[in-house]
Amino acid sequence: MLISRSNCTGLFPAALLVLLVVASPAVSAGEPEIAAQDPDGCGMLCRLDGKRLLIVCGTPEEMGGAHGRLLREQVRQTLQRVVYLVGGASTVQSGRWFFDEMAEIERRTAPHLPERFLRECDAMAAAAGVSRRDGRYGNLFPEKFHCSGVAVRGKASANGQVVHARVLDYMRDIGLQETAVIGVFIPDGRYAWMTLGYAGFIGTVTAINQEGLAVGEMGGGGEGQWDGMPMSFLLRDIMERADDVEQALAILEAAPRTCEYYYVLSDKSRNLAAVKATPGELLVLRPGERHPDLPPVPADAVFISAGDRAEALSRRLHEQYGRIGVAEMIEIIKRPVAMKSNLHNAIFTPETLDMWAADAGRSTLACDQPYVRVNLGQVLRFYAANRAVP
Repeated sequence: MLISRSNCTGLFPAALLVLLVVASPAVSAGEPEIAAQDPDGCGMLCRLDGKRLLIVCGTPEEMGGAHGRLLREQVRQTLQRVVYLVGGASTVQSGRWFFDEMAEIERRTAPHLPERFLRECDAMAAAAGVSRRDGRYGNLFPEKFHCSGVAVRGKASANGQVVHARVLDYMRDIGLQETAVIGVFIPDGRYAWMTLGYAGFIGTVTAINQEGLAVGEMGGGGEGQWDGMPMSFLLRDIMERADDVEQALAILEAAPRTCEYYYVLSDKSRNLAAVKATPGELLVLRPGERHPDLPPVPADAVFISAGDRAEALSRRLHEQYGRIGVAEMIEIIKRPVAMKSNLHNAIFTPETLDMWAADAGRSTLACDQPYVRVNLGQVLRFYAANRAVP
């Protein structure tokens, strides 16, 4: 059931996940420290155990404006690197002018993209002092992630609960980790959700919502098939509307999809699914089911990976079978499951709404960095109690 609220004052329990396994007992998350309040009363910026924590609420314009005001310099830095640095490299590699390609992507995705997302993106760009074009192109940039995702439950985990892990391997060398942020979005009339992402990005590839539904994405092929909803916005739409894995699958099935992407989904009822999604196909693997391209998958588990990474992941899952908690999952997703480009990792326990997050350092992989625990329910209660209203 959706929770309606006025002026962003509601409280929301939530959960996060990307790779799934059963969780070990949770330790207390630290109390956020408020760094800044949005002058319009639509958000706050906090620090939590060394991580940026952005909380925004309200209408699309209110959330986007708060995002741009509270993270102005970081938004500008992210978009500069994605649109100009990566865009320039893309032009050299493909031989096609980047801005022409992005204009085509914008034109072809526009009929399928909910207007609320464009309104939020444009408000964020205006508040951060960047062009509407750069704000949109930075969010529509085609994702080319080479990642892994895994989830376990029941007999595979230490206590039967779900633990969901997500490994993001993508362009660590351009310094996106410098603008990393844990974002909590509280949209009017829709579910609140949390993402592990970057300043200036309003979609998601790693998220959990207040209902205990978690998702992590992995990239595939199909570049150029742009006539649909961009993947990161499709996942955000799922976070804001779906109660559980089955509702998420129904939204995926009904949506016009782009390119080729893979997902691992989990929820607080201990339902799991691995998904291959193209414009013309939606293939769903249930726990223990194996695709011919994957190595053996243990019972009560789903995972998606490729090559030697998949072989290592399968072997480690079997070795730790029945004992997997958060600490074990952190070890399971280290190299070579994570690649040398490992940008961030997240482990979710949807039944408790916890996320353990790690970002890459300047010269270190995310899998070798300390993890910080964030509880979505606690963050939402903290915001409701401490939000400054003009």
